Amino acid sequence: MKQFEVPVKYRSPLITSVKQKRKQEDRLKKDFSPTLLDFGNLHIYLARHFGFCYGVENAIEIAFRTVAENPGKRIFLLSEMIHNPQVNQDLQEYGVQFLQDTYGRQLIPFDTITSDDIVLIPAFGTTLDLETMLQEKGIQTEKYNTTCPFVEKVWNRGEQIAKKGYSIVIHGKPLHEETRATFSHAAANAPAVIVNDLAEAKELAAYIRKEKPAAAFYDAFKGRYSAGFDIEKDLERFGVINQTTQLASDTQEIAEYLKSEMLTLHQLDSSTIQERFADTRDTLCYATNDNQSAVMGMLETEADLAIVVGGYNSSNTTHLVEICETKLPTYFVKDATNLLDRITIRSFDIHQKLEVEISGYLPEKAPLKILLTSGASCPDAIVEGVINRLVEMK
Repeated sequence: MKQFEVPVKYRSPLITSVKQKRKQEDRLKKDFSPTLLDFGNLHIYLARHFGFCYGVENAIEIAFRTVAENPGKRIFLLSEMIHNPQVNQDLQEYGVQFLQDTYGRQLIPFDTITSDDIVLIPAFGTTLDLETMLQEKGIQTEKYNTTCPFVEKVWNRGEQIAKKGYSIVIHGKPLHEETRATFSHAAANAPAVIVNDLAEAKELAAYIRKEKPAAAFYDAFKGRYSAGFDIEKDLERFGVINQTTQLASDTQEIAEYLKSEMLTLHQLDSSTIQERFADTRDTLCYATNDNQSAVMGMLETEADLAIVVGGYNSSNTTHLVEICETKLPTYFVKDATNLLDRITIRSFDIHQKLEVEISGYLPEKAPLKILLTSGASCPDAIVEGVINRLVEMK
């Protein structure tokens, strides 16, 4: 795999050596057991896979190279480069300005940018409307497009099945940048609709079975279906694609559920199902799969608690927290500063969507066993900082 040039401050000599050793010992990535860092009375178990993925490193390399190669030029980002506060702050300190926030709300009016400016497209991609608007302004988008290749793979797969006459169901968070971009690309080629989770997939199935009045669909899924979408006919044939950072198991469950509904409704079998349901399993991101599988493998190790490091608005990181929470007390931190002392930790509650201070998070025992992982947009140096803080306190 390509090696990217990213700022050295994001690297960790400790974690780089651990990852290289694991890669040499397990080149086929079959072993998802964690790596033990033994500090005597503190045992830290590092997940087999975590941290920067291909798409994130690609985006960071392009962004910092663009800054270095264009002194004096105004450089903008459509929105956050990736969902990591440190990386985005670093870019802002280099003078990069954000045109929108992570939900698409305008921060700087588009009419203030000109053909002399540079606009970076973030790793999540962007909508066709925004890309067209930039091109009409004379702004080059190709050279400064950091869209993850695996996101583009999803778009390409959607286009392929659209050409075969399938509509498209997207599993994603409706307000997430990537889902908005994927919806835009899908809707340009076929009727498309977004479902957030299995419950919404089941609700959609009720409309497909005509158990719910068609008119109710347009209120229930307002803002999440393409122009001219006809619920009575547009889901007679469809496939499921996904926001790449969703839980792989959730996407699989939704796809299997909708597939079974089509099997029953149209009296098909496994040999004829493609008449109504497209096979799109290959749109799952390799890094999302690896990181989630690594957490599942890590949870087989006996431990006292888990710590997940990353940006609070990072979808893939949030899903790692969800997995860990099923087995252990789990703390979601952005960096080492969240570990206030041996008694108190500041952790992000993914259910309430806010930071909370929790006391007594480190049990008084020896050895204390902690599982540790991070999201795909989190620099390894930040994870090392958390390790150093734990060692310092223990």
